[in-house]
Amino acid sequence: MRSTRTPGSSIAHRASSCALVPKPNRRLSGETGSTPGGVWKPRILFALLDGKKRFGELSRIVPKATQRMLTMHLREVEAHGVIKRTLFANVPLRVEHELTEDGRSLELVLHALNDWGAKPRSIVEISS
Repeated sequence: MRSTRTPGSSIAHRASSCALVPKPNRRLSGETGSTPGGVWKPRILFALLDGKKRFGELSRIVPKATQRMLTMHLREVEAHGVIKRTLFANVPLRVEHELTEDGRSLELVLHALNDWGAKPRSIVEISS
């Protein structure tokens, strides 16, 4: 692809037209664009398909996630209504997380993502 430079064009502008760089105005419609994102959220949600989990159980499922990152992801999906957080006023404090009905509606998608991730792949180089 031949690049022509016009006055006022910038490298950032030319890079944004490349297929590998997401366009800033391109968004998924509705809540879809903001709900699942994040590195650990699919793993967290997949783990919750089996039922209620405490924070410690979830941290063992995603051991590379820091406590802060795991807490942040849990709060985000809770704010979107995908999971429900139940706080028990015991000593020591106990918190359980479980999927809501909206969260359960993601079951087929989460299984499909899991199956896709389990397949062996070869690395394909993308050229423009």
